[in-house]
Amino acid sequence: MFSFDELNEPIVQAPLAGGPSTPELAAAVSEAGGLGFLAAGYKSVDEVREILQRARELTDRPFGVNVFSPPGAAPDGEAVARFASQVAAEAARYGVELGEPRHDDDGYAEKLDLVVAERVPVVSFAFGCPEREVVERLHAAGSAVWVTVTSPGEAQVAAAAGVDALVAQGVEAGGHRGSFDDASPGEVGLLALLQLVGAAVDLPVVATGGISTGRAVAAVLAAGARAAALGTAFMLTDEAATSPAHAEAILLPGPTRLTRAFTGRTARGVVNRWLREHDDAAPSAYPEVHHVTAPARAAARTAGDADGFHLWAGQTHQLAHDGPAGEVVRRVGAEARAALAEAAKRWPGS
Repeated sequence: MFSFDELNEPIVQAPLAGGPSTPELAAAVSEAGGLGFLAAGYKSVDEVREILQRARELTDRPFGVNVFSPPGAAPDGEAVARFASQVAAEAARYGVELGEPRHDDDGYAEKLDLVVAERVPVVSFAFGCPEREVVERLHAAGSAVWVTVTSPGEAQVAAAAGVDALVAQGVEAGGHRGSFDDASPGEVGLLALLQLVGAAVDLPVVATGGISTGRAVAAVLAAGARAAALGTAFMLTDEAATSPAHAEAILLPGPTRLTRAFTGRTARGVVNRWLREHDDAAPSAYPEVHHVTAPARAAARTAGDADGFHLWAGQTHQLAHDGPAGEVVRRVGAEARAALAEAAKRWPGS
């Protein structure tokens, strides 16, 4: 089973579901001594099998696969219908039809069967915690199980399920909140969350949220994390499949905001026209809203219109790195080691 001792660099690549994730990115991070991740979210089981096979062609090093936990009860259909009516003009703008609202689990059972059969080194979960029986099944296949948490209460639930590590996601993070319940998503800053989770449970923690530099990696390691997960920081690398309009928005300084306007689930992105116009009306209704808005967002992305689709990004997005992902891992790792050594010298009497 995977151990953090296998990492030459305590750097994890966040899964980046929805476009930027590629086997090439995951393999490059793992080859450089970190831990790359593949995103199973929004992909069919056959697509996940293909990217798994491709990653194994590119690296013999461990890597992970991230799976979305099933959503809760179906939301208020009338609220979804009202929001669909409001965003109908977005679809018309790009000459497409809105999608149909569906309450599905993203092929959860089938994807579990796949990662068990493929004996993936690390399987992580977002949007909820798997049942103990699922954790034990993955353990029997040799997989370490990680769960994303945004509060100490979620950390305690995950610990009780027998997971191997927690991904503590601070509110600074880009993309979807990994909270178990979108009605009350954790909105705690990363440094505070690390302290709270560390006091609540005795499990290894991977810190994520707004980490773009070696100094930030050093900071979360000093706060008790075993590794740092970087997401937005990898979205401009050569191996990432980030769309050009999204990449341009990441490069430019600008505010980010939490919103449900694109998918019906709380997520952080760069503020654009869609977010400003539809944020107030967006219900907590995932994945229904995701399916409704997906055709319009895809059309806007294809057209290169950054005002018409989600621009997921963390609060330090303008510090994202370009170039080969492996070089980013090695450079950030070297900066973190230097920052820790520098900080130790600042201690009186050192």
